[in-house]
Amino acid sequence: MGMVDVTEKPVIRREAVAKGTILLSAHTVRKIREQEIKKGDPLFAAEIGAMNAAKQTHLLIPHCHQIPLDTVEVSFRVHEDSIEAECRVKAQARTGVEMEALVGVSMALNIVWDMVKYLEKDEMGQYPTTKMTDIRVVRKEKGK
Repeated sequence: MGMVDVTEKPVIRREAVAKGTILLSAHTVRKIREQEIKKGDPLFAAEIGAMNAAKQTHLLIPHCHQIPLDTVEVSFRVHEDSIEAECRVKAQARTGVEMEALVGVSMALNIVWDMVKYLEKDEMGQYPTTKMTDIRVVRKEKGK
């Protein structure tokens, strides 16, 4: 058991794209669009946090290799009652970068939630409709 030995694998270009969505109230999304969130711009914070998280994946997931990432790109699509995040990761490596993309997009959604949670709570302090969903790898590529 332990880390998979990738010593004999060639270093090649690798890319992965992950997406996920956070469901929010239309009121919260409106506040995000109008830049009226108390803690600041959640999409800007989520972009920075996602990049940092992707680079730290090997510290978070026990069997992941430490991969020097060439780029991490984070983008958002804002809908009426949700925000879709996308994290694209590239590296020249012996193993894939899917986990880095998944960790990045997951962190982006967590940061958005953290920054808007005061708007999403009901009178009991619960989150009856706020939900992160559809976190998945949408594309994985290996070069030569």
